Amino acid sequence: MTRASRTDITRRRLHSQALTGALGSDPARVVDRMLALQAQDLRWAKWAVAVRAPGSTSAEVDDLIDSGRIVRSWPMRGTLHLVPAPDLRWMLDLTTPRLWAGQATRRRDLDLDEATIERARDIAIAALTGGRELSRNAFMDLLTRHGIDTAGQRGYHLIWHLAQSGTLCWGRQLDSQQMLVLLDEWVPESRRLDHDEALGEFLLRYLVGHGPAALTDFAWWSQLTMADAKTALAVAGPQLTALEVDGVTHLFPQTSDTGPVGRVPRGRGRDAVLALPGFDEHLLGYRDRSFAIEPENLTRVVPGRNGIFLPLLVRGGRVIGTWRRDWQPARITLEAGPFARLSPATDASTTRALHEYAAFLGRRVHVLPARDPADLGAADG
Repeated sequence: MTRASRTDITRRRLHSQALTGALGSDPARVVDRMLALQAQDLRWAKWAVAVRAPGSTSAEVDDLIDSGRIVRSWPMRGTLHLVPAPDLRWMLDLTTPRLWAGQATRRRDLDLDEATIERARDIAIAALTGGRELSRNAFMDLLTRHGIDTAGQRGYHLIWHLAQSGTLCWGRQLDSQQMLVLLDEWVPESRRLDHDEALGEFLLRYLVGHGPAALTDFAWWSQLTMADAKTALAVAGPQLTALEVDGVTHLFPQTSDTGPVGRVPRGRGRDAVLALPGFDEHLLGYRDRSFAIEPENLTRVVPGRNGIFLPLLVRGGRVIGTWRRDWQPARITLEAGPFARLSPATDASTTRALHEYAAFLGRRVHVLPARDPADLGAADG
């Protein structure tokens, strides 16, 4: 096994995560490579795709979603993600049983028994068959008219259970919201893998888009058991190689580029600043986040440890600050919040990165001067 430095791991991860721009400007290839990008905030998720495909626009990512090429659902961790449409079904097959068992107490608290869930499923299938679609509120109203109480969190959990078990997913966007559709109709061609083959695929695809990473990183990311993770390693092992860092084995595919990255697009050089979205895989894709950020700075990214991750400023793979957007009808204002004062060159690179986000939106933005590091901590707008 080859020994490597922490810096080497960080450099390789930038390439795996397509943050060097190595995939060109094809957002579909980004989602295929990453397998899953966290998407509870859909606007940030679109930028997570586009920042990895320099020059692509929000409209291009919208087209991928609205055409069903990529799909938004709950493939793992009970969290919304964007995934390649053909891969959603086998991911659900692996992750649903454990998530379903873990939600047993919550179902009891909400008085959602199996009969109620199955009745909601029958209502959904009857209402949506034939390519029909419903907004979240319209679906809730439909359940209510059929005598199913959706008050509190019951409606949300019914949608989650029906999506988690492969009946529903989110389809096209209409009037700034996504519509609920039947998964079998929205994704008519799904890959089917047996259990162990799927585990091996899960690990291999995770490492393609995130490696090098430890097996514990994969288990955290997928929320599979360590027993399943070890089975995945046994299946995918012949396609993997390893690096040792501080006594910990980090895995990556044998086909990965382990040498210097070739010519990269403007703004993707070693010292360039990247303006990544909130909830980005560069930080959330690993259990051990110390390769990207000093532990003492983590609370500056997650103020109050409330699970809300602010957008990131990243230089050389390390988080050097956050940024925020103030989204108003008349204009969008962007402001960097570095952890330390920026050099003139880094400040200019940060401004360029924020204007790259503006180009993705296709809208004019007003970029404010970077905040004083002492003021960092205000919530993202």
